[in-house]
Amino acid sequence: MYELRLRAGHDSRVRSGHLWVFSNEVSELPRTIPPGALVRVRTARGESVGTGIYNPHSLICVRLLGGEVEELNLEFFCERLRRALELRQRLCPGEAMYRLVHGEADLLPGLVVDRYGEYLALQTFSIGMEQRLELIVEALRTVLPETKGIVEKNLSRLRELEGLPQRQRVLFGTIPQWLPVEEFGIRLELSLLEGQKTGAYLDQRYHHVIAGRWARGLRVLDCFTHQGGFALHAAANGAREVLGVDSSAFAIECARRNAQLNGLSQLQFVEAEVFEFLRQQRQENARWDMIILDPPAFAKSRRHVPAAKRGYAELNRLAMELLPEGGFLVTSSCSHHVFEAVFLEVLHGEAAALGRQLQLLYRGTQPPDHPILLSMPETQYLKFFIFQVL
Repeated sequence: MYELRLRAGHDSRVRSGHLWVFSNEVSELPRTIPPGALVRVRTARGESVGTGIYNPHSLICVRLLGGEVEELNLEFFCERLRRALELRQRLCPGEAMYRLVHGEADLLPGLVVDRYGEYLALQTFSIGMEQRLELIVEALRTVLPETKGIVEKNLSRLRELEGLPQRQRVLFGTIPQWLPVEEFGIRLELSLLEGQKTGAYLDQRYHHVIAGRWARGLRVLDCFTHQGGFALHAAANGAREVLGVDSSAFAIECARRNAQLNGLSQLQFVEAEVFEFLRQQRQENARWDMIILDPPAFAKSRRHVPAAKRGYAELNRLAMELLPEGGFLVTSSCSHHVFEAVFLEVLHGEAAALGRQLQLLYRGTQPPDHPILLSMPETQYLKFFIFQVL
C-alpha cells in the first residue's frame, strides 16, 4: 500500500479523530501515487494514523476512512452500508425517507445517500468515491435488494474542489417523474430527477413538524419554501393563512401540487425573490404572526463568511420588521462556516438595533440520520431556532 508522511508537528488533529489530511500537512505529494488510491498515513515518527483515499489535486489530499482499511472492495462497502442502515432503522422507525449515508460521519467520506422508500439518490464529493461508483451501486443493491432505482445527483459546485464535473444520471433501474411519499402525515410528490439537492430537504423534516404545531390560528409566511415543507405542516396544523415564497418556478409548482394533494385551501404560493418580496412587504406595512426563514447556504467557504453575515442580518431584520410583538421568528442557517455563536450574534445585533428582544423557545440542529462527529466540526452545519419577538 502507498504511504504518506505527515510533517512534524502536524499530527495532533488527525490523531484526535479528524478525518481530513490537508495538502500542507504532508511532507510531499508524490506524483507516483494515482488520485483515488488507498494510502496509509503515518506521522513524522512513522506511527500509522489510518488509511484513506488520496487526491493530490485537492486541498484535502487524504480523506481517512477511520482505522486501518486494506482494500476498498464490495465487502468493505457492504459492511459500512449495513452499519449505516441498521442505525437508521433504529433512529427512524416507520420512516420511508431519511439520509442513509452522511459522508464522513458514517466513515464513508465524500458519499451521501438519501433513501426515498424503494429509490435512492446519491452524491459523491471525493474522487475516491467517484471512481468506485459502480461498486457503491452494487453494494447498495446488495444491502437494499428492494431498491428499484438509483439516481446520481452530482450537481453541487463542491465537486469542483475535487476536480470533478457536475453530472446527473440514472445509475440503476428507473426513476418515476413523481414519487409519492409521506412526511409525518403530509402527502408529498417529489421529483428526484428535477428537485433540488436529492429531491427533498430531509434535514429539516422534524423541524417542519415542530414549527407546524405552533402555527395554529396564525398567519404564516414561509420564505424559501422549496416544495412547501414548513408551509404544508403549518396549514395542516390549523394556521389561519399560509403563504410560501420561493424564487424557483419548479419548486413553486411542486409546492402547489403538494398543497392540492392534502386539500389545504388556506395555503398559497408565490414565485418571487425573497429579499425583494420582504422589502415590498415592509413598504406595504404587512404583518405576519410567524415568519419562517430557511435560506440556502450563504457561505460556501470561510472567505464568504463576512458576506454571509450581512445576508443573514438583512434577511432576519426584514422578517423582524414584519412581526408584531409576540410574533414568531423561525430561522435557520445551513452554512457550516457560520458558527452558531456567530449566527446568534447577528440575530441579537439586528434585534437590538430595532429595539426588540428575541426570546429563545427552541434550538435545533440536523436530525440523527445526519450524525455529527465530535472530532470533525465540519459534520455539523444546521442551526435552527424559534424565537418569540418581543
